Amino acid sequence: MSDGAVLHVRGRVLVGPQDVRDELWVVDGRVSFTRPPTAGDVRTVTGWVLPGLVDAHCHVGLDAHGAVDAETSEKQALTDRDAGTLLIRDAGSAADTRWIDDREDLPRIIRAGRHIARTRRYIRNYAHEIEPGDLAAYVRAEARRGDGWVKLVGDWIDRDRGDLAACWPGDALAEAIAAAHEEGARVTAHCFSAESLPDLLAAGIDCVEHATGLTEELIPVFAERGVAIVPTLVNIATFPDLAAGGEAKFPAWSAHMRRLHERRYATVGAAHDAGIPVFVGTDAGGSLAHGLVAEEVAELVKAGLSPAEALSAASWGARAWLGRPGLEEGAPADFVVYAQDPRADVRVLADPRLVVLRGRPVG
Repeated sequence: MSDGAVLHVRGRVLVGPQDVRDELWVVDGRVSFTRPPTAGDVRTVTGWVLPGLVDAHCHVGLDAHGAVDAETSEKQALTDRDAGTLLIRDAGSAADTRWIDDREDLPRIIRAGRHIARTRRYIRNYAHEIEPGDLAAYVRAEARRGDGWVKLVGDWIDRDRGDLAACWPGDALAEAIAAAHEEGARVTAHCFSAESLPDLLAAGIDCVEHATGLTEELIPVFAERGVAIVPTLVNIATFPDLAAGGEAKFPAWSAHMRRLHERRYATVGAAHDAGIPVFVGTDAGGSLAHGLVAEEVAELVKAGLSPAEALSAASWGARAWLGRPGLEEGAPADFVVYAQDPRADVRVLADPRLVVLRGRPVG
């Protein structure tokens, strides 16, 4: 599409779960619901339109061994984009990906800085590995480097115990999360088990990643305080293989991981039913491939969310949670067009007809 051309989308524009329009226009890279007065060079497409999808737990610039180069980061971002993911919350990366902000053809990224973990209690080359006395200082620094988020590693395997264990004492968490909030940043934490959750809640955590350890006692507290979860069910699906690999050395940990996996859908379903905000995240960029957003939405449906609720977790609701616009008059034209109604079958998300980023068709 040439500069100055107008894109006209006809069909069903899903502005919100209950707000459906018949058409939209893209003029100068912006959404409009009014036909422009002069629309000479017009490209018209038809279909079902959603705001650009959101992956709220994605690691651009990271692979299983740590930071990757710019070429690899670009391929990761392009893979996500072509799957319809146009907004990413990068939940921890050791690479500097600020250069992506200058690329008109790559998704927007909201960064949480680098992971902050306890010494020797996380994946090698991923995190700042520190002790509790330094936690608040590192959180404050990452809050200033990021885009309104900080990422903690709340629990990991304790080799002496042979099982998952919380990484931080409650007083250190309280000081650190208060520091992040003073800097205007929200805090999220990687958590598999239940043990780490009470201290994080008491300290004022804003979000929990994975959240497989949620219990009947903790779920109402999460709901009351509005603490969101990003379940990353496509990642939780790998737990049996992880458990098998560690069983000989850490049998208690392996058994724990299997239990968390077995109840994963029930855990997410109970959280959603209680009113806990649930958002889509794939955990791409570690050992998982990019471009899995459609699979994660389908997993949420398996966990009991309705198709419309699962779509919201990857579009309308997720964008509002992250403070980014959807399909609004004058908003940047970031959207995806599908041949069929994704509310009827979320598997439609796996086959975008057209991806529009900053007003331009891409891919």
